[in-house]
Amino acid sequence: MDEIVNEPAVAYQKRRYTIEEYLEMEKASTVKHEYFQGEVFAMSGAGDNHNNIFSNVFIEIGNKLKGKPCRPYGSDKRMNIPENTLFTYPDISIYCNGLTHTDIDEDTSILPTVIIEILSPSTKNYDRGKKFNLYKDIPSLKEYIMIDSESVSVEAFYVNENKNWAFKDHKEITDVITFVSMGFDLALTDIYEHVRFSTK
Repeated sequence: MDEIVNEPAVAYQKRRYTIEEYLEMEKASTVKHEYFQGEVFAMSGAGDNHNNIFSNVFIEIGNKLKGKPCRPYGSDKRMNIPENTLFTYPDISIYCNGLTHTDIDEDTSILPTVIIEILSPSTKNYDRGKKFNLYKDIPSLKEYIMIDSESVSVEAFYVNENKNWAFKDHKEITDVITFVSMGFDLALTDIYEHVRFSTK
């Protein structure tokens, strides 16, 4: 199972890095970093709820995609968006018809079809705002799913028939999410299995 490290924490140093410098740093680092327009940010770890949600969703999606041309990858899969320079590690990404790598790094992939992020208090605003805007630059992206780790809440964005981003909100544990581009459903009861929310 992939290690869960997906949350941008603080800028690594107050200097600008080239993409090549960033990639070399990642090879030697035990901590994942996100890169955007010359800046490098350390990514913090995740709590039990985050990890449980990841395991639940990854297993369910993996089973549903067996025998199909699409495969899910965890947060060890580095992704790049050449259109805006972002390098990051989505919690779960789904790639179809094999992996396409960047020209400068064979361990970095481009062109996912689906991205799933598990929200934490420290990353909610980033994942919903700036990061989503950056993800919209991915020409192959069809769906962006955000799963809250602190409450029952799943925000599902997908590209509709008019090629616009449409939104569906799920806040009931009895709800079911439809992965439009993948052709399967995922129940919130399966997503939140073994997840315990704070009563504070």
